[in-house]
Formats: sequence, C-alpha cells, structure tokens
Amino acid sequence: MIPSTVMTTDVLAPRDRAPQWREWIWQHFGGLDSDLYGDPGFDGHLSASLAGEVILTKLEADRHRVLRTPTMARGSDAGYLKIVAPWRGTAEVEQQGRQASARSGGWIIYDTTGSYAIDNPERTEHLIVMLPKERMAERGVRLDTLMARHVGGASGISRVALETMRTTWQELPHMSDAAARGAGELIMQLVQLSLLELSGQETAMTQREALRDRIRAHIARHLHDPKLSIDHIALALNCSKRHLHNAFAGDDDTLAGYILRQRLAQCARDLRQPTMAGRSITDIALSWGFGNAAHFSRAFREHMGQSPSDYRR
Repeated sequence: MIPSTVMTTDVLAPRDRAPQWREWIWQHFGGLDSDLYGDPGFDGHLSASLAGEVILTKLEADRHRVLRTPTMARGSDAGYLKIVAPWRGTAEVEQQGRQASARSGGWIIYDTTGSYAIDNPERTEHLIVMLPKERMAERGVRLDTLMARHVGGASGISRVALETMRTTWQELPHMSDAAARGAGELIMQLVQLSLLELSGQETAMTQREALRDRIRAHIARHLHDPKLSIDHIALALNCSKRHLHNAFAGDDDTLAGYILRQRLAQCARDLRQPTMAGRSITDIALSWGFGNAAHFSRAFREHMGQSPSDYRR
C-alpha cells in the first residue's frame, strides 16, 4: 500500500484556512507564493502520493493563483518538470514569455527551476505530476522550447500519457512499492514520448504557436506603453493584422483581450505588494498602459469581481 499525504482546510477555522493553505502550498511544492484573488473565504484539499521518483498530487480548491519568482526558483533544492492536468476548471500557465491553458482532457508542462505563474480562475480539481528534471533531461528531449506548452491529451501518445497519470493516481493506494516505482517509470517514458512528438511536429499549429510566442514576448516588453496596439505589434513584427488575429484563433482570448488581461494582472500584482502601498491606484493603472482611471476601474471590476480599492484592502 502506498501511503498518501492529505491536507484539508475542513479541519480549520474559516479565518485560518487561507494562511494555512498558503503555507501548505509553499512547503509541498518547494516554494510557491499563493494569491486567493482577494476572496474572503477559501476551501482547499491536497492529497499526494509517490510513484517511485514521480510525485502525484490531487488538488481541489477554490480559485487561486500561484507564483514562483526567480528568487524562489534559485532557492529550490530539487528541479522538476511539472504537469497540470485538470479534471475540472481551467489552468493557465505562463513561463518563458509563453502562455498555455488547459481544461479537462488536456495537460501542460513547465519547469520548476525557472519562474512561472499559474492562474486557476475558477474552482478547480487538478492532477499535478512532478517528474525529476535530471531524469527527463537524460532522455534526449530538448526541454526549454517545450515548457508552458499545451502538450495535448485529446488523442495520440499524449492521451495515453494523460490516462496513465490519472489511472496511476487512482490505483496507487492498492500498489506495492515495486509496482508504484514501475508506474512512475512508465509515466516518465510516456511523457518523454509526448514531448518528442510535440518537438517534432512541423505543422501550421506549431508555426502559429511560434508567432503567438513572438507576439506575447513583444507585449511583455511593451506592456507599460499606452500606445501598444494591434497596429503597433503588426508593424514591429512585420506581419499583417490578419496573421496576428489568426495566431490567437481558438484561444479563449482575442489579442486585444490578452493585452487587457496582462495589464490587469500586472496591476493586481502591484496592488498586492506592500512596497506599492504609497502609490495611488491611478498611478499604478497608468504605469501599465491604461489611458484613464475610469476605464481601468471598469475593466478591473469586470475581470476581478471587485473594485481596485476593495482588492487592495
């Protein structure tokens, strides 16, 4: 029988749940900062088991974000490739200037030795799988270009990998240590094959993702500029506006929506920082490219569910 570690806020008083959850996330995942969107209440559950060198965690929680800064990444003892595979809800991963999102039936991979951010904008039920990076790097896969990618899960080897990760998690309580180690090795092999397939695809989808990465990198560098626009990006990247829009076809966001969401995320981050307490909300909004305070306030309330001043409090 493979033992599991269980953490649940059910046993805590309501006022203690959010701080204890942040502490659990920090400890279990080796240094992660948590933000609960400013919500007053929180409910969360973690259950983790080992399959050899592979760590599998089922996480069920109210909406929240996690952030790993470069300093946190440098202070980590061990490096992992980390997979998030939702059963319910959405996971939005950002790393190395790339972004990817997944719902049930998909999975995303990222690297814990670098900084990253993950948004879970609704109540979520995720399977999180951690694979030792050194072991995966030995398998002939160039990892850096594959991080923060939606690997798949709908068909092919990525679906086999997803189903194996899910089934392993469910059956671990009934496995011997030797069987669990074998299951962990199988997961690493299937993830390796999925990444090899992803890295070898020279399709229009891959080209679209490459353009989308260039667009997102340009936006990240110029997010402070109030003149940042689709026309500005098309001129800077020497491509048509049609190509820009096509790069975001099929995403939940339009290109304009993506720019707005990035600006709101940066403003929210500044509003949470104690070091920014002396700056006015209007000053923060203007510093991230918003043209006026009224537009910022309306957009912030629409996306975050509360006013900037309430969120800051």
